Formats: sequence, C-alpha cells, structure tokens
Amino acid sequence: MSNLKKWKILQSKMVLNHPWCRIRQDKIELPNGKVIDDYFVSIKPEIAIILPITSNQEIVFVRQYRHAVADFFIELPAGHFDPTQESAEIAAIRELQEETGYLAQQVKKVTVFYDKPSKDTNRIHLFLAENVMKVGEQNLDITEEIEVILIPVSEVLDKIHQGKISVSGTIAALFLGLNLMKQL
Repeated sequence: MSNLKKWKILQSKMVLNHPWCRIRQDKIELPNGKVIDDYFVSIKPEIAIILPITSNQEIVFVRQYRHAVADFFIELPAGHFDPTQESAEIAAIRELQEETGYLAQQVKKVTVFYDKPSKDTNRIHLFLAENVMKVGEQNLDITEEIEVILIPVSEVLDKIHQGKISVSGTIAALFLGLNLMKQL
C-alpha cells in the first residue's frame, strides 16, 4: 500500500470563466505542510478522439492550423463534448463525420487517458473504428479549416519518427489503437 497523500485544497476560486477558457486558482497544502497559494488549474471539457481506418488499411487524419504554436499539425479527428449531452462514443463518431465526411458504423472503446493531469482536468476518450467509409462532405465549424489526409497504417510509425505526426494525444492514440488491433 502506498503512503502517498492527496493535496488539500484550502481555497479555490475561478479566475477566468469564459466559454473557451476556464482557469481555477487553488490555494493548496502539500502533504509536507507547505502551502502554495497560486496553483492554477485549467478546467477543460472531455475530449473524444477516434482512430479511423479504411478497408484499405489507411488512417483518416486531419491536418489543421493550431494557433498557440502557429503551425499546422496532422492529428486524428477529435473534439470536445459535454457528457451530460452526449456519450463519448457518439461524440467520436460525430467528430469524424463532421471533420472528414467519413462514417464509422461500429466503434470500439480503446481506453480513457489524460494528457496533462498536473494542470488540466479533462479526460480523453479513445475509440477505434475500422472499415470507415467516405459518405459525404465535411461539416466544419466557423473556426475550422481542415484538410483530410489518408496515411497507410504501414507508414504511420515513420511519420512519427520524422516528426510529421507530433501531437501527443494523436501519438498515444495511434500506439494504443494499433496495438489493440494486433490483439483482435
């Protein structure tokens, strides 16, 4: 049994409460008694991410601009959702169709993981969808401009090593999802 102890929240207040960004400031007491009065936590929505694979063994990726680092990235289709409004599975299927025009008729939940639990509150729900099919056009939000890219499964590892696929959530999802496929 572990002797690790949780941190104690002495005080908590919302310092930024905007629909696109919520930041909480906690005053905490560490197990050793030290008090930190400015521990900031980003309150983020749940994320659904989907690993869509066509019958030709190609993964459907999206390429889009990410303003925080002012560059373009190749990622798996994903998006945030409100678990009181829809399930993670429905959100993953919806995001795939909206961002790419591809349909996942059946999905398998792979796992739930965290990206940055030291500062962020959200969970990432990962789904695998095989034999996805192009059924329509993209249905993008006003803030989205997305290019759809198909990459053969056999080339994905090289793309990661070359730095062409470099987003942590996408990399984790690829390794977890592709490993699960070998076990099926």
